[in-house]
Amino acid sequence: RQLIRRVILENDFMKHLQMPQVQEIVKCMYPCTFNESDIIIREGEYGNRLYVTAEGNFEITKDGTLLTKVGAGVAFGELAILYNCRRTATITATTKCKVWAIDREVFQMIMLKTGIAQHEEHMQFLESVPLLKHLPAGKLAKIAGVLDVNYYKQEEYIVRENETGDTFYIIKKGEVIVTRRMIEKNSDVFVRTLVRGDYFGERALLSEERRTANIIVQSSEVECFVLDREYFTQLIGNLDELKEKDYHDEVYRGTKLAIRNPSSTTNEYSELELNDFEQIATLGMGGFGRVELVTLVKDKSRSFALKCMKKRHIVETKQQEHVFSEKKLLTELTSPFVVKLYRTFKDKKFVYMLMEVCLGGELWTILRDRGNFDENSTRFFTACVVEAFDYLHVRGIVYRDLKPENLLLDSIGYVKLVDFGFAKKVGLGSKTWTFCGTPEYVSPEVILNRGHNFCADYWGLGILIFELLTGSPPFTSDDPMKTYNLILRGIDRVDFPRKIGKNAQNLIRKLCKENPAERIGYQKNGIKDIQKHKWFQGFDWNGLRKRELKSPMQPTINGPLDHSNFDTFDQSNELPTDETSGWDDNF
Repeated sequence: RQLIRRVILENDFMKHLQMPQVQEIVKCMYPCTFNESDIIIREGEYGNRLYVTAEGNFEITKDGTLLTKVGAGVAFGELAILYNCRRTATITATTKCKVWAIDREVFQMIMLKTGIAQHEEHMQFLESVPLLKHLPAGKLAKIAGVLDVNYYKQEEYIVRENETGDTFYIIKKGEVIVTRRMIEKNSDVFVRTLVRGDYFGERALLSEERRTANIIVQSSEVECFVLDREYFTQLIGNLDELKEKDYHDEVYRGTKLAIRNPSSTTNEYSELELNDFEQIATLGMGGFGRVELVTLVKDKSRSFALKCMKKRHIVETKQQEHVFSEKKLLTELTSPFVVKLYRTFKDKKFVYMLMEVCLGGELWTILRDRGNFDENSTRFFTACVVEAFDYLHVRGIVYRDLKPENLLLDSIGYVKLVDFGFAKKVGLGSKTWTFCGTPEYVSPEVILNRGHNFCADYWGLGILIFELLTGSPPFTSDDPMKTYNLILRGIDRVDFPRKIGKNAQNLIRKLCKENPAERIGYQKNGIKDIQKHKWFQGFDWNGLRKRELKSPMQPTINGPLDHSNFDTFDQSNELPTDETSGWDDNF
């Protein structure tokens, strides 16, 4: 078990895990033995286990070529515990050997359990502090996200009398004593003992005051949650102002908005059937199926995008929940920056979504053909995404799949968000735990299974700005695991090309902070901090919202059936097999 622990703590990916998680993983790993020539992992096959080598020798090959030989004390297969994916190499035992293994389901359950337990513990401690307990759950959750744990040894001074301080402490474990200087006695006098759940230094959250007592560790060790004033004021603001505020509106704002303006299947489209449409061209293809440009047989002046998703593929990849979630969310949304869903259909082979068509094409295609965008175009497209995020986040929805492929240009060159398969409604002050997204755009907290919220979208926004300005994202590699390790090393290790100006660079760095709670957009002024950032100085946000601001990119579109701004795809007539299990009865 010591070997497993050492390997985990030395591994590029797993060394970022927290100690309680490492301890649980070590406890849950089980031994497997293999004989000489046994294949442990086969390239191209789907895997769901992480292995740590304990005894014997192994060969790692890719496309039949030997990459390296390894012995005991090596981890492999990390990607498989993050999500369902194909193995990128083959690992063969060259002697009789022993390995330790853990399955994805167990790993993810450990991350979920420890993450939720930690979040709940933080919230309970914060709710016990009179100074903070009036704050709404959403604000407390923000503070919970930046609580650090510090460790102190016996007789160590945590706080000294008369020093200035900017840190607030809550005792998690152990015992401290409080002493004060008595001038007439010229010595320190015992005042009281503090234990788990007690707190001190709360005045430091209000102002730079001198400490009024000493706090000295009494037990063999003390653990404290610590909160710095800088974080507190960035996230929450001034505590005196907060006391005077009424939070009732803020707490329910998202709920009220979520209920309002559903764009549910309108009467205009409810009578239509699949055979009322004529297919014009294929606009996009993927593992899920295809997106077709369609028009009404009886009215060629109108066109739509028909997303056709293979039912069998959805079942095989266990995406039923995501498909239903996408339908439910899009039905409720009405924003000029989000593509509209008009209605859905189904048959034995496909489920269909009839959607607003954006004939300007994918931003990804234009980026690929141009190489990169100038600052003006990038600013405009980013602003469209910021408006979409503002609309979604206020309604408690985290998007989680930002990338140029999911941004479409409409007829006047405005960008709309498309593909809500990974989007999710997250409760006030809550987190979600599913690993999803595109490798280059995934945030550190998603990779590390720490739970995530809207902050993950702000991270993605920083990556998008970088990619639009340069043509490629800041973290990229042929191997997804290498990409994740680059992401975990952080934005500060990235060389910014000259074409990214000083203000853009500053915004990207603020969006891509490793700690989600430090990201611009998540602090007390919310998304307004992004809109007021220097990079957006002089930008006409009102003009954008009213769609009066001219887009720097005007697509050429000759009528409702013109698909020339999209790549050409094969008109394949190959149909998938039927899927009649009935999971889509309510679709």
